[in-house]
Amino acid sequence: MRYAVNLPNFGPYADPRTVAGLAADAEACGWDGLFVWDHVTFVADWNLEIGDPWIILAAVALATERLRLGTMVTPVPRRRPSKLARETVTLDRLSGGRLVLGVGLGAPPGDEYGIFGEATDARTLSAKLDEGLAVLTGLWSGRPFGFNGHHYRVTKVSFHPTPLQQPRIPVWVAGTWPGRGPFRRAARWDGVVPMKATAEPESLTPAEVAEVVAAVGAHRTGQEPFEVMVGGLTGQDPAADRATVDALAQAGATWWSEWLSPMRGDLATIRARVRQGPPGR
Repeated sequence: MRYAVNLPNFGPYADPRTVAGLAADAEACGWDGLFVWDHVTFVADWNLEIGDPWIILAAVALATERLRLGTMVTPVPRRRPSKLARETVTLDRLSGGRLVLGVGLGAPPGDEYGIFGEATDARTLSAKLDEGLAVLTGLWSGRPFGFNGHHYRVTKVSFHPTPLQQPRIPVWVAGTWPGRGPFRRAARWDGVVPMKATAEPESLTPAEVAEVVAAVGAHRTGQEPFEVMVGGLTGQDPAADRATVDALAQAGATWWSEWLSPMRGDLATIRARVRQGPPGR
């Protein structure tokens, strides 16, 4: 099991310097990754201060040497695939090949898409996600690439440079369990990030993780490494935390994501939790 810190890109975490400092603490204290949310408004009526995730992650890359870093998750349907290709390759190279791209539809759709005049229905967003990933990976290849989809079209073009990571930057697909569509999609990529459809954030049980692993495995055809990231809140009881992550690992989880949103506490509380280190260690 590997361990990551998961932070929003709003509030105090809109400041790249703040997140870079937390990343440096995380690396020094034994964490294996740091991931940030990718929102442009989140909840528009809250009038939040929001930072661009790619600028934040560039600061993280320069403040660390070992941590895996990435978005968790980028709503591909609201980004131009060509721009996303440039951003991700540049960050992968800046970080020395440490980038993971977490992807999904994004939420809430009304605030992230609707107020900008974009489609909000899940069917359209799902189609744009699949087409966007096809374009993204085609451009990452560095070979002449063209695409003629319903939502995106690319006249044959080559993008250079290519990512440091080969055959591509890892793509982890997020989805709400027990829905099935996102998990069939995840089977075609490099990892899955299952979440529950609950009003308050709630961790998956080991039994649910085992169900996710089986559901994804039923659609996988290759033997390439595949990551399963689950998350929650720890830090109060080391023995209980160790038992929690051990049970999840036995069920098939490969990453634990520590959810450190503003609801967890103020910046000082979050910094203290990061410095405490991964659960159970």
